[in-house]
Amino acid sequence: MRHSAAVLLVVAIACLGAAAERAGAAAPPGATARCNDGTYSYSKTHSGTCSHHHGVAVWLDADGAAGASGAPALGASVLLARRTASSRCTRGPRPDRRCSPGAYSSRLTTAVICASSFRTGTIRNVPQSEKYAVEREYGMPARLYGRSIEIDHIVSLELGGSNNIANLFPEPGSGPAGYRIKDKLENRLHQLVCNGAITLRHAQQQIAANWEVLYRREFGSPA
Repeated sequence: MRHSAAVLLVVAIACLGAAAERAGAAAPPGATARCNDGTYSYSKTHSGTCSHHHGVAVWLDADGAAGASGAPALGASVLLARRTASSRCTRGPRPDRRCSPGAYSSRLTTAVICASSFRTGTIRNVPQSEKYAVEREYGMPARLYGRSIEIDHIVSLELGGSNNIANLFPEPGSGPAGYRIKDKLENRLHQLVCNGAITLRHAQQQIAANWEVLYRREFGSPA
């Protein structure tokens, strides 16, 4: 009996090793990123990578190390809930959770986002093609809207948010639900995370669940 169990354990370990080897070999030689549509990019920088393929799912260069731009490794996009729709999304002050559940980058940890060298500009990678895709999902004509609409991150970049389309939604540029109001909340949450008042994961979940309620809790009603 013990011998059989030992044999089964060895076989299981061998299978896991083979699976890991296949996963590592899945990426073509020279690929620097896997895009969200399953294709691979060979871009030598992190700027604009997978811009026509719905953004980057996983960086592959140097095991996910910083790219030529000095950007921190992003890792994989982790969705906060399952994305169940990609059309007929309902526009409103908050994202339609079926289409836009929110997502964060697995390697943007508290230590990374709270480092003095961290800059959101180095990890921002939402090409215009992806913004147009968000607009179409929400029933909007795909065009430039200027300051009246911003394709905003649900979980902000300063909270480790992902550039994945699941973390984007069209947010108005003015009014109590506008992106300028949300920016104020994002800055406060970043401070709270870095001061140790709340965990990064809690901040991500809360801002994705209902940022307006969270704003009123921190600041009262928007002016």
